[in-house]
Amino acid sequence: MIPAKIAVASGNAHKIKEIKEIFKCTEIVTMRELGFEGEIPETGDSFRENAKLKAAAIAEKYNIPALADDSGLCVDALHGAPGIYSARFSGEGEKQNRALLLKRLEGIPERGAHFECAVCLYFPGGKTYFGTGKTYGRILQEEIGGNGFGYDCIFYSEDLKKSFGLASPKEKNSVSHRFRALCDLKEKL
Repeated sequence: MIPAKIAVASGNAHKIKEIKEIFKCTEIVTMRELGFEGEIPETGDSFRENAKLKAAAIAEKYNIPALADDSGLCVDALHGAPGIYSARFSGEGEKQNRALLLKRLEGIPERGAHFECAVCLYFPGGKTYFGTGKTYGRILQEEIGGNGFGYDCIFYSEDLKKSFGLASPKEKNSVSHRFRALCDLKEKL
């Protein structure tokens, strides 16, 4: 039961493109196209809760099924941190987030990690469907490659056998946590 039209509770062009590729037979509109200009606070305690908060805000405000995701990097040696705080780990931006993570991992040989994503499709009135996805690898000793964003250049992908920073967008998207979560959601619909 895939809706004919879905609003995406995100302003991220990369996410929107990926969603459009997976939900090809559905009209996708962004929250900006609907007129929503603000930010939706991510106050949940999990990726799933944050995805639901964002999707519900748009679905209820505009009376349209809405899709949102929340994702982040989870490092085994840091007990899953930065996790839901990945985007604001250092409080200062992407480069500083990577620097802080590398500093916290100094001298730690076991650097297993995964990216995790939860997506939520929320229908006005409260009916929800969730999808989840993960992609596994490890944290490198230094930045390698300039592709992608966030932690990509310090994440070595087990699937691709290279840094996400060296991967093309097509390569990364084929194994990404978001791609896997969206596929999981689509199967449930």
